Amino acid sequence: MQKPSRVRPKKLEIVQLADTPAKARILAVDDDERNLVAIDEVLTPIAEVVTVQSGEEALRCLLKEDFAVILLDVLMPGLDGYETAALIRQREQSKRTPLIFLTAINKEEAHMLRGYDAGAVDYVFKPFDPVMLRSKVAVFVELHEKTLEIQRKAIAEQALLAKALQAEKQKLEAERSLRTAEERQEAILASLPVCFHARAAEPPFAARFVTSGIERLTGFPPERLTSDPRFGLSRVHPEDRPKVREALLAAKITGSYTCEFRWQCADGKYRIFLDQGIMSKGADGRRPEILGTLLDVTERRELEDQLLQSQRLDAVGKLTGGLAHDFNNLLAAVLSGLGLLERHVTLDEQARRVVELTRHSAKQGAELVTRMLAFSRRQNLKPASVRLAALEDTMNGLVAPVLGGLIRFEWLVDNSVWRARVDVGQLELALMNLVFNARDAMPSGGTIAVRAQNRTIEIASEDLVPGDYVVIIVKDTGAGIPQNILSKVIEPFFTTKPVGKGTGLGLSTVYGFMKQSGGALRIDSVVGRGTSMELWLPRSAEELAGSPAETDAEHAQVEAAGGMLPSLLLIDDSSGLRQLTAESLRQRGFAVTCASGGAEALAMIERTPHDFDVIVTDFAMPLVSGVEVIRFARNLRSDWPAVMITGYADGDAIANRPPDVPLVNKPFREKDLIESILRVNSNGASRAIG
Repeated sequence: MQKPSRVRPKKLEIVQLADTPAKARILAVDDDERNLVAIDEVLTPIAEVVTVQSGEEALRCLLKEDFAVILLDVLMPGLDGYETAALIRQREQSKRTPLIFLTAINKEEAHMLRGYDAGAVDYVFKPFDPVMLRSKVAVFVELHEKTLEIQRKAIAEQALLAKALQAEKQKLEAERSLRTAEERQEAILASLPVCFHARAAEPPFAARFVTSGIERLTGFPPERLTSDPRFGLSRVHPEDRPKVREALLAAKITGSYTCEFRWQCADGKYRIFLDQGIMSKGADGRRPEILGTLLDVTERRELEDQLLQSQRLDAVGKLTGGLAHDFNNLLAAVLSGLGLLERHVTLDEQARRVVELTRHSAKQGAELVTRMLAFSRRQNLKPASVRLAALEDTMNGLVAPVLGGLIRFEWLVDNSVWRARVDVGQLELALMNLVFNARDAMPSGGTIAVRAQNRTIEIASEDLVPGDYVVIIVKDTGAGIPQNILSKVIEPFFTTKPVGKGTGLGLSTVYGFMKQSGGALRIDSVVGRGTSMELWLPRSAEELAGSPAETDAEHAQVEAAGGMLPSLLLIDDSSGLRQLTAESLRQRGFAVTCASGGAEALAMIERTPHDFDVIVTDFAMPLVSGVEVIRFARNLRSDWPAVMITGYADGDAIANRPPDVPLVNKPFREKDLIESILRVNSNGASRAIG
């Protein structure tokens, strides 16, 4: 009966070879336990001995463990030594394990050859000599241990190589990440209108380091600034150079600096830079230096200047509109007083001349107020669809007599140009202003050409919204306008002409007219070559419109029905003008009741609504406006006739008045006021009959 095999526990797996050296194992296979005990005693000093008593057990052990050498008995029950050896050699894991056959009887050469054919490397005959057995087995044990050592070293080297490769991979990834971060940072910095720099702390403040963003800002590469110590400061505008030096020198005391200056770029143009930085003390033996940033603020300063200009013009416009109201009241009183004086007093020739001169001066004042209102964009416009080519005869007739023989006037506008939506009378006045300005710029003669083009704006600009425009270009060959005053020429009362030769309202009037018409005035000028004025007007959406002559010639023929004149409620907060206007109307046969303001008028209308046929009211009055008076009255009588007079009006507010209420501008002619009163009274009577 076979006894269980004695298997010593494994100490390490092959995968642990690299960690701790393991003692070699010997597999002894013999069906005689005494032989196994003897082998164990002899070989234990040099290796760990695993003993089994059959070929089957040996094969099971080989499935679990590796051995340095196998001692295999030839004659055994079941699988004999040769059969076991053949099976061992068939397994990949054990086919190279040395086999030593143990035999007591088969010493014949034929049996030994069979053993060698089965894979044996040696024979040991029983009874074996312990020394001989130990020496033969020791050779294979030592060889196995050397092999294991080589494997351990190979595994260790492979682990080290893997670690090295991993470290190299991590290094490459870190370098790649660093390069990506640097490229991203460089791209971000390059996209900003700013660059970073380091410069010497002493004059001429030589640049030591400049980022690549300087080339996008100035057109110069960084090397151009770092190679020449004086280059950076030499490009600063001469007027700004002293303050830049002062700011940089002060940084040594304050520790920081801020300065703004003009710098001449590679294209020869000056741009505005904001330079800010701190003083580096130069620790660890390094020289002190100034570290800073350079920011391009050219566009920001231009926008700020435009905003200030717009705010200044808006303030002047508001002031102008307010003055126009009071001034028109005074002029209206003067003209009404002159009319009353002529009717009541018999004047000799000299007195009539004085009255006419006074009237002429008052009318000139009214024209001046009209120009002021045009600048402040508060004049009352009557836009219509206008064919610009039709203005040729009118313009030639207006400007030819005043240009003289040295100046040639060319009207180059044809029917291919779109119709414009504009007040034709004010357009003619604007063109005359531009032509007269061009004439004054050419004392020695030249050419004034008027052209027109169709233009389309797709992207909104600072002065125009997207849409179709007709552009009228008035170009001269005169002296031109210097760039330093180009932005000031549209300011009211600004003029370069001698005292008494101009009011300074010509271009400001055109500017205000263009803005109120939904367009723009653009000016391009080169000193010594001439000036081009562009009037941008919205394209008219109407297909047909009357000619300018027809538009201007429309007048209603009004007659008082049955010779009866309507009774009037006259409302005006200007006492002098109210009294003069009332007296003038009474002399024409009207019954006039006066109110000094909107609140008083409301009380009178509510108390005696049937005493007044027509309401004549000023627009701008304290507390209650003229529009509110008319609306209150029409709550009592929906078709109550009304006329509005005004010396100043906000366009949006005037537009809110009832559509059948005519507007008479101060200073008005008596004829125009009476005509408007009779017209609305006639219309009201017609509606009542109907």
